[in-house]
Amino acid sequence: MEEKIVTVLNEMAEYLSISQMKKLQEVILRNFAENEVEKKEISNDNFLKMFLDAKRIEGCSERTLNYYRTTVEHLISQIETGVRKISTEEIREYLSNYQKRNSCSNVTIDNIRRNISSFFSWLEEEDYILKSPMKRIHKIKTKTVVKNIISDEGIEKLRDNCKEKRDLAIIDLLYSTGIRVGELVNLNIEDIDLEGRECIVYGKGDKERRVYFDAKAKVHLKEYIDARTDNNEALFVTLDEPHNRLKISGVEIRLRKMGRMLDLDRIHPHKFRRSMATRAIDKGMPIEQVQKILGHSQIDTTMQYAMVNQSNVKTSHQKYMT
Repeated sequence: MEEKIVTVLNEMAEYLSISQMKKLQEVILRNFAENEVEKKEISNDNFLKMFLDAKRIEGCSERTLNYYRTTVEHLISQIETGVRKISTEEIREYLSNYQKRNSCSNVTIDNIRRNISSFFSWLEEEDYILKSPMKRIHKIKTKTVVKNIISDEGIEKLRDNCKEKRDLAIIDLLYSTGIRVGELVNLNIEDIDLEGRECIVYGKGDKERRVYFDAKAKVHLKEYIDARTDNNEALFVTLDEPHNRLKISGVEIRLRKMGRMLDLDRIHPHKFRRSMATRAIDKGMPIEQVQKILGHSQIDTTMQYAMVNQSNVKTSHQKYMT
C-alpha cells in the first residue's frame, strides 16, 4: 500500500503545488493507509543503516561512512521526529543550535549540512520521502582562504633532517605524486615501477589511476626497499617489529613531529598534495592534467587545491601589462 501511495504522489507532483502535495499526502495517509504504514514503519536507526549500506556499495571509504554515521546519528538523537517527517525548519534550528553550542566555523557547519543533505537525498531517491527537507537549505557561505603550501626550502629542510630511509621516501613520494595519505599507506611494493618511475593507486571509490614520481623519489624508494629485512608486502611499514603496514595516523604523527622540530608551519600529508598541485600549475602544467594526476572528478576541486602563487601573478602582470 505504501508503495502505491508514493506512486500516486509522484504522478500528481507535476500538477500540484508543494503545499497541495503535502495536503494530499496527509489526507491519503490518514484515510487509507495509516494503520498499514504504522505496521511497516522503519526506525530512524534502520534508515541510517540502509543509507550507509547503499553508500558502502557505491564505494565510499570507511572513514567517509563513519563521518556520515556520526553526523546523521547526532541529528536524529536531537530531533524526536521520525526522519520521514522531519521539516526544513527543524533542521535549520538544529544546525543553528549546533553552531552556537560548539562555536564551530561556517566550513564545519556546511560539511555537516552536506552530509545531512546526502542522507535526505537518498531517502527521496528511494521514495521513502516525497521531497528532501534540505532542498531549501542552501550552501553556507564561507571565506575563501588561500592555504599555505610547503616552500622549496621547507622541503629541503625535511629531506636533510630525515634520519630514516623510510621517512625520506615518504616525503619524496608525497611531494612528487600528490597522492592522498590513504593511497600512500595502501601501496604495496609490487605496485611500484621503479624503472618507469610510476605506480598505480586506488583513490576514492576504488578508482584506479596511474601517478608518476621524480628521480629523487626513485632513488630514495629503492634505498628504502633494499634496506628492508621484513617480508611484509606493504610499501611502508612501521620501524619497529613486527613491521606492520604503516597507518594513516602513523604518517600524520611522524610528519607533524618533524615539522615542529624544524619550526615549519603545520606539516601534514595533505599539504604535500596541495603543494604538488600548486607547483605543477606554476610550472605550466595544464589544469586538466593536474586534475587527472590528483584523481579529481570535478575540475573545481582541483582549483581549490592549486592556488597560484601571488609572486607569479605579479611577474605575469609586469610581463604583459607594462
